Amino acid sequence: MMIRKLSLLAGIGLLALSSGAFADTVRVTIAEYSKGTGPYFEEAAKAFEAANPDTKIQIEVVPWDSLQQKLTTDISAGANADLSIIGTRWLLDYVKEGIIAPLDGNITPDFKARFIDTFLTPSVMDGKVYGLPIAASARAMYYNKDIFAKAGIDTPPATWADFKTSAEKIKALGTETYGFGLQGKEIETDVYFYYGLWANGGEIVKDGKSGLDSKAAIDTATLYKSFIDGGLTQPGVTSYSREDVQNLFKQGKVATVITAPFLSGQIKNEAPNLNYGVAPIPAGPDGGKGTYGVTDSIVLFENSKNKEAAWKFLDFLFTTEQRTKFDKIEGFLPVNAEEAKDPYFADNADLKVFTSLLPNARFAPVIPGWEDIAQTTSNAIQKIYLGQGEIEPTLKEAAAKINETLK
Repeated sequence: MMIRKLSLLAGIGLLALSSGAFADTVRVTIAEYSKGTGPYFEEAAKAFEAANPDTKIQIEVVPWDSLQQKLTTDISAGANADLSIIGTRWLLDYVKEGIIAPLDGNITPDFKARFIDTFLTPSVMDGKVYGLPIAASARAMYYNKDIFAKAGIDTPPATWADFKTSAEKIKALGTETYGFGLQGKEIETDVYFYYGLWANGGEIVKDGKSGLDSKAAIDTATLYKSFIDGGLTQPGVTSYSREDVQNLFKQGKVATVITAPFLSGQIKNEAPNLNYGVAPIPAGPDGGKGTYGVTDSIVLFENSKNKEAAWKFLDFLFTTEQRTKFDKIEGFLPVNAEEAKDPYFADNADLKVFTSLLPNARFAPVIPGWEDIAQTTSNAIQKIYLGQGEIEPTLKEAAAKINETLK
């Protein structure tokens, strides 16, 4: 009887082993980009587990706006996942604190050759690779062709002066449609300001000091405020996040919006009858121009107990098949060189505009305290938009605060 019981227990043990009870579990925190994000990663996890039955992938999807706070809380408690998506602009602070593990020990020349250098470079610090570009995009101007035609505008504006003239013509239609969908709330509020700053020849940081008190910054703030005061933007711009302004564009309530490639996919799904085009961000009076290049990285935490299994999952996620599937779902630019040859990307007119802008792409500066600097900039801009501060003194005060952070 005892022998039978031991045999039964042994059988249960073998069954538990075969079912993965003793498998490595790799926890992955995922930023939610769209409704397709979670399903994609769950399917990727299942496909990986099928080929690697000794490993369990546990996916946790977190809204993007709360991701940084969650990571801060989890890291402080030592309860963070093995892998996580982060904004690449957060990477330097994490590296300085010793939170992120370098990946160089696993990266072979063949693996590195998968990537388009433009998007891998932002995650390289002191010659070491600390993250892989899970999402990549640039920014361009979407414009409503039907509204432009009604206003007698034949082409998208090439300069900010042209843009203001176009917005005035749209206002003259007397409808509830506004020429410029201007973001003034939440993440990338500062970025919306940089489009004009770069066009006017300004820099976010130059020679270790803030460029927010420069003539270019003052001219940009004056220009944007003239759009607001002239009724050329939607009312109450500081109440509108990036997603809010994109929704206004999809509803035909603003004629233009400056944003990322993923809006194209949203339009096709949510507003298929919208007649729109994509064009470069307008240039400045002296031809200055620039787009915002963005990458989000997926990183391996230093305190992970499953680094080998976690790396294997990273390797899987960055195969051409998986990258192509993910970027098609999310509407991101390809980071994989072979992926970029897929007709979906190579023959996509909208994406061609974005990729053509990459030579002029600017990335967030890789400097300590960047998030604080971005928030100080956003706060100053919101104050100006609301009419609660004069332009020059408000920008100078913000620049002084940023310079203290830079020290």
